[in-house]
Amino acid sequence: MDSNTFIGSCKNLSRHLNSKSLEYTGKNATFKLLKSSVLVAFAGAFRIHLAFLLLQIQSSLLTCIAGGLVVYTVYTLDRTVGSEEDAINREELKGSRKEIGLAACMLTFLIGSYILAKEGMLIFAFIPFITCYLYSKGVKIGKFTFKLKGGFGVKNLVVGFTWGVFIAGLAGRNCENIFPIVLVLTFFAVKLFVNSTIFDFKDIKGDTFAGIKTLPISIGEQNTRKLLIGMYMLSHVILGIALIHRLIAFEPLIILYSFICGLICIQKHTKPGEELPSRRLERIFLVYGESASILGLRMITGAMLV
Repeated sequence: MDSNTFIGSCKNLSRHLNSKSLEYTGKNATFKLLKSSVLVAFAGAFRIHLAFLLLQIQSSLLTCIAGGLVVYTVYTLDRTVGSEEDAINREELKGSRKEIGLAACMLTFLIGSYILAKEGMLIFAFIPFITCYLYSKGVKIGKFTFKLKGGFGVKNLVVGFTWGVFIAGLAGRNCENIFPIVLVLTFFAVKLFVNSTIFDFKDIKGDTFAGIKTLPISIGEQNTRKLLIGMYMLSHVILGIALIHRLIAFEPLIILYSFICGLICIQKHTKPGEELPSRRLERIFLVYGESASILGLRMITGAMLV
């Protein structure tokens, strides 16, 4: 074998290895894309169940599942479409196959909306879906463009209010009194506003690069932290008063546990920059595992009191 042949073989081998490496990277990124919204979907389903409990209405397993599927659809769609800041904030999804992500979104949305349609609540499947589109892409009519995306907490307001309406609407469809529904809506709207702002601290680098004025960037980290604590305390005080007056179900454990988890999350996870794996797991548990752990603790205490 002469030197030219040897060099040519080495180049072919190198190209083959690079091709295999890119293929593996793409598959791995696609898998990460598909599983990136699984936890938030489970959290959404458990939050709907908590809303049923607070409204003193018999929980519907199918409604909770359908709600979780819609949550998965919206968040996976947002990550599939992507945005300028995601190139930095979600580098692990780079190279993922968007057509697979879109197919997964279509499947989960069809299943979730079918279940909700059977229960006469199809409108609730489209509320977060349409809001997500108006936030990410917007609608352009001639020279006029309507887009929900903006700075100074607009994203957090959209996230909080949309999912608050979604959760309270699904759980409170058969509730005769509107006031408890408004209380539950406020409870989850504030919680999700706070959670989305906590993630903004982690994404400061990418948001700054994209020119997005999130709350930590606009008013500073300390002021944002004070705002979140104030909102969280006020919402839980209101829920506590409503609980005492039996305007919602007497579930002090849910309110107290939620209050403690939220304050810990605000105090410990509103720091920008890289986070250690142990700290990341703690944040994931406090944000996504709160509802499931509340229900688990509630079952344990209920069994002990019997």
